[in-house]
Amino acid sequence: KRECKKRAAELRDEILLKQPESSHWGDCPICCLPLSIDPDKSTLMSCCCKLICDGCDCANVRREVREKLDRKCPFCRHPVPKSEEEFKRNILRRIKANDPVAIRQMGGYCNQEGDYDGAIEYFKKAAGLGDLGAHYELSVMYRFGHGVVKDKKNEVYHLEKAAISGDPF
Repeated sequence: KRECKKRAAELRDEILLKQPESSHWGDCPICCLPLSIDPDKSTLMSCCCKLICDGCDCANVRREVREKLDRKCPFCRHPVPKSEEEFKRNILRRIKANDPVAIRQMGGYCNQEGDYDGAIEYFKKAAGLGDLGAHYELSVMYRFGHGVVKDKKNEVYHLEKAAISGDPF
């Protein structure tokens, strides 16, 4: 029994410490190159909730300017929102479609506004749908007790889920 527990701990550590094959953000859906770990080097498109690398976004903008076209998403060709309200409306539309990225994004908005109960609700739903960024955000919420009771066990659980999935933060 002791050897089984030891082997289980070894396997858990092996999974936890294994280097991911690509960035935790995945690949750009246009050029298929891995997205940078730095979130400032990619753009979240609110229409389809896809992360597009800045290179593809820049190339799309150049083409649109050169050809005097209206600004559109390089992935789904939906018009780019012209205001923050329109951006949030797009996010809400994606939430209705059960998009985990949009749900996590809304959780981030709630968190910034101090609505920790709403943030927890959104983060839990996104994590349940497999969004690893939501697991990281939940670990932070449990660490500082924002909207939940401080809970080291839940903090570590969500942090490990995010780390196993490749989240470097």
